Amino acid sequence: MRSIMTGTAAGLLGAAALSLGASAPSFAGTDAAARSSVTYCGVDKATGLAVWAEPAGSCAAALEVASAYTKAASSKAGAPATILVGATTWTCQEHQGDPNPYQECVTSDSGGRAGGRVVLTS
Repeated sequence: MRSIMTGTAAGLLGAAALSLGASAPSFAGTDAAARSSVTYCGVDKATGLAVWAEPAGSCAAALEVASAYTKAASSKAGAPATILVGATTWTCQEHQGDPNPYQECVTSDSGGRAGGRVVLTS
């Protein structure tokens, strides 16, 4: 009986270690400079999904975008959504990840260059 309990405990600890070792989603490449531009902002209150922002330091806006997208997506079931947060227009959509899907919102400046990115992951 004791060996079964020890094996079960070891298995649970191993699973916990694997889940804690999950890395940040891939943003704009794999080099160190790209990874340092990504910030974990917290959890979207409505969905419980993790919210990531690029560029780093834009968490207040990222959490607002996540909240607005959650509201817009609930009525569109997987369809792309355009949302307005402040004076900024964001285009959001679900994408197939490896293995789980994720939601991504992007904005561009008036010249069409990438302005910001918000990703929601499970």
